Amino acid sequence: MGISRRLFGTLALGAIATQLGSAAASAEDKIIRIGYQKYGNVILLKAKGTLEPKLAAIGYKVTWSEFPFGPPLLEAINAGAIDFGHTGEAPPVFAQAAGSSIVYVAHEAPAPAGEAILVPKDSPIKSVGDLKGKKLAFAKGSNSHYFAVKALEKAGVKYGEFEPVHLAPADARAAFETGKVDAWAIWDPYYASAEAAGNARVLTDGKGLVSNHQFFLASKNYVEPNAKAIDVVLAELKAVDDWVKSNPKAAAEQLSPPIGIPAPVLEAALVRQSYDIKPLDDAVIAEQQSIADQFHALGLLPKPIKVNEIVWRAGS
Repeated sequence: MGISRRLFGTLALGAIATQLGSAAASAEDKIIRIGYQKYGNVILLKAKGTLEPKLAAIGYKVTWSEFPFGPPLLEAINAGAIDFGHTGEAPPVFAQAAGSSIVYVAHEAPAPAGEAILVPKDSPIKSVGDLKGKKLAFAKGSNSHYFAVKALEKAGVKYGEFEPVHLAPADARAAFETGKVDAWAIWDPYYASAEAAGNARVLTDGKGLVSNHQFFLASKNYVEPNAKAIDVVLAELKAVDDWVKSNPKAAAEQLSPPIGIPAPVLEAALVRQSYDIKPLDDAVIAEQQSIADQFHALGLLPKPIKVNEIVWRAGS
């Protein structure tokens, strides 16, 4: 079960095509169906078009499906509609507790500055503690859900002492801008976009509260017989990471048309992200377990889970 370690060491992308190129002669191409959100390295990989020839060299085609945020993407993996995708920290925890057939295959380094709790610029709310009794919007089961829990916990506000308003990002922004909620816990690029609009003030970001890891996940039934395709996808994502890290302005310009957010706003979001795809190690698994344990203690998970049971380690 896990990600092939060779991906992060000596295996060069050119070697994949050389070693496995004969598979391209298969009578029928296999497929990897990738789910993506309107942000991050997966949508950039789609836009750059570098994955298709690498997969063709080993006899695979790729299809792409867009999702508004993490939980629906993982539902699609479980339903067999897609094979691979990416989410934040909390969605895999909720999915595992619901019996979803997913496995973790890799993660990105922490990016705690990439999410924040926002209030309107002229709001009387001055601190996270002031959210007691207030309406706080976030997407249920998303990374901002866990971030909200940790931020309020640190401020001494118990989970039942504020009113959670479960909204997808676009709906949450509308509620925030029309005053239907008092605050909004959200991730980039929605965070950067709200800042740029000029009517949002940051109460806190994730620094010192959460890691805000991004995770790459796949269908449990898909991953083992298609490990070569997973390796190629992750290798290409790592190449995109390396490019974005050195060229955030160019990456923002490339992301702007498909996302519909101005490039300067996206650049502000991209510099808050991290770029370092790795296998899950014991420390990251322990962090995910802590998230699961906290959600279960709050009564938000139907049962306890063991995160390490769904971490794919190739060849084991």
